[in-house]
Amino acid sequence: MRKFIFLTILISFLFTGVASVKAQKNADNKVKKILYFNPDVEPDIEEIKEPTNHAFFSAVSDNMSRYKRNKMLRAEMKIPLDSIDKKTISDYCIYNDADFAVVPKVKYFKVGIGKYVFSNQVVVSMKLFDAEGNLVTESDYDTYRKNMRLLGSTENFIKIGTNGAIKSILKKLRKIKPSEEDGF
Repeated sequence: MRKFIFLTILISFLFTGVASVKAQKNADNKVKKILYFNPDVEPDIEEIKEPTNHAFFSAVSDNMSRYKRNKMLRAEMKIPLDSIDKKTISDYCIYNDADFAVVPKVKYFKVGIGKYVFSNQVVVSMKLFDAEGNLVTESDYDTYRKNMRLLGSTENFIKIGTNGAIKSILKKLRKIKPSEEDGF
């Protein structure tokens, strides 16, 4: 009888220990929700906005699929990168239950004399904000200077620029908070 009671108490202590370890593990590996706004496209030509949005979010979703602890949310609103309101970012994060918000901009290179002549090369800029609307870090990726490729599709260059900007933000986050923000 003593062995049975001793064994029961031992097993109950083991289960409580395992349960507390699982609770700690779940708290540390909380899924972070990242809200992405539609990119601000420059030059402001209506015909290139939809393909740019599609290529940008395709690259973001491919990049976010690597990190299991992150969930991508999409806001169908464009916020200019130059004039960002802290209250607007905070409100969107609260309403969408997001931990971070990313405000992107895709700028096409203008080449030639004509009004609408531009190349496939882009500069992708991003600013990362926390849920309170405070700027955490920012990054930009110039596909011409960093990649040195002249040929390719515009969609491919947008994906390359988006991946480069996200990697740069992750690198800066690791420098800021090495233990907390490892996976974005």
